[in-house]
Amino acid sequence: MTRAGPLAGVRVVEMAGIGPAPFAAMSLADMGADVIRVDRPVPAEMRTAAPEGDVLNRGKRSVVLDLKHPAGHEAVLTLVEEADVLIEGYRPGVMERLGLGPDVVLARRPSLVFGRMTGWGQSGPLADTAGHEVNYLAVTGVLGSLGTAGGPPQVPLPLIGDYGAGGAYLVIGVLGALFAAARTGQGQVVDAAMVDGTTHLLAATYAMLGAGAWNDARGTNDLDGAAPFYAVYETADGQWVSVGALENKFFATLLRELRIDGFEAADQHDRAQWPRLRALLAEAFGARTRDEWAAYFTSSDACVTPVLGLREAARHPHVAARRSVLADGRRIQPGTAPRFAATPDTTPGPSPRPGEHTVAVLEEAGLAADELIDSGAARVG
Repeated sequence: MTRAGPLAGVRVVEMAGIGPAPFAAMSLADMGADVIRVDRPVPAEMRTAAPEGDVLNRGKRSVVLDLKHPAGHEAVLTLVEEADVLIEGYRPGVMERLGLGPDVVLARRPSLVFGRMTGWGQSGPLADTAGHEVNYLAVTGVLGSLGTAGGPPQVPLPLIGDYGAGGAYLVIGVLGALFAAARTGQGQVVDAAMVDGTTHLLAATYAMLGAGAWNDARGTNDLDGAAPFYAVYETADGQWVSVGALENKFFATLLRELRIDGFEAADQHDRAQWPRLRALLAEAFGARTRDEWAAYFTSSDACVTPVLGLREAARHPHVAARRSVLADGRRIQPGTAPRFAATPDTTPGPSPRPGEHTVAVLEEAGLAADELIDSGAARVG
């Protein structure tokens, strides 16, 4: 399969799952890798969209194999022999019980990068227990840091753990291991855990905590909603705008643009005056609608932007100009990221039905597709 992008020529075998592992494989496909998704005869327990509408599967090919059937098991190993990367997001030990653990797979393909995505990691006291993003954020201190002072922790969208600290870190690990394999010819296991990635994302916060510049209590810091110059304000129409005037020069611009004369820019970090400043800003922003403020601050360095919903965001001029969101009437999805100067941006490919490419993939691998299908080891979509 011919693809464009910096990873053109790289083949990835993805063991079908949910969440961060499919996101990592999608990201590799977006960069031009040929991703073959191995779906099971029984679909995943949790499915958020019809297969052809599942954005996480875009640009991939799908083959359905029964991993417990001897011929299906051997077919996976044959696919791996021609692959550069294998990605799986099962709980620790599942791949080993399927006879597809690192020892078996790397013996067949020594240069393979074996990417493993879990929440707790492959080792540690909680490695064998179930969990979801809210649990991983809880034990790393992130969940306890989200929310207003005196209020309960606030559960965020599954972006921090699942896709930022999970899937994105698996991509980082896979790319690093691919680079090493290209130099040495030796593959390796990449153990990507959401608890590790989440903690890694806290690097700057830990630095501030160690320096005494961060309070270990939510809603009490400059960057977690306590500062009135880094907050959200309700507008006349019941909508919201965000303010991120952290630097003093931007804060001075904010005061000037809002015509606030009763507060000096030099007093920005005087916490004793924050309640008064917040009241002044709330009064000012409450005088106009969100969209009126959005238009007013379009070319300003006051760091004021409207708070948009997902469908609104897709129509924002800047988002639209960069094609950060793509919509074709059938579905809405993110564009590719990051962008590469030497390889043109491409529109992501469609999401396959499970088994849509079973025959083509098996025949490419030199396997007798008809025999595997007749035996029940493989199925078509």
